[in-house]
Amino acid sequence: MRKLAAALCNIFGVLILLAVIGASLLLTVPKLFGYEMYNVVSGSMEPEIPVGSLIVVGAVQPENVSEGEIIAFESGESVVTHRVVQNKKLEGEFITKGDANEKEDINPVPYQGLIGRVEKYVPYMGQYMLIFTTNVGKVYMLCFAACGAMLNILAGRIRSRANDNEDDILSPV
Repeated sequence: MRKLAAALCNIFGVLILLAVIGASLLLTVPKLFGYEMYNVVSGSMEPEIPVGSLIVVGAVQPENVSEGEIIAFESGESVVTHRVVQNKKLEGEFITKGDANEKEDINPVPYQGLIGRVEKYVPYMGQYMLIFTTNVGKVYMLCFAACGAMLNILAGRIRSRANDNEDDILSPV
């Protein structure tokens, strides 16, 4: 019975640690390759990009952006993701529009405001990213990692006690 308990503790501990490592890698590896990630908080690009999606944005020269591509750009204090309707190279600006919006955006996007081209998006993953990038989320990640490590330590101790008990049973008196 102790060996089963030790195996279960070990399995759950490893699974928890792998989940924490996997979530951390998903949020850090793209940044190592120069990508930025953002959480979509408005429905202006629905149904193409739903609210709560994670978008992966890669750097691009403004002149290389084509009409129909989706870009991320700074607008005041926020980051906006809209489709390029027109790239006005002579003026150095984009005319953009959200897929769900009736009309083009009122203000053109200057080249200086461009963050990059949306390379990929993952529906609903932005919500998880938001959780893991807050201070509370980081504390949860640390707690989960600690629980995984403690379950592995507990598995080792259970195995050790099971082996000690076997030695007591098998040793001559």
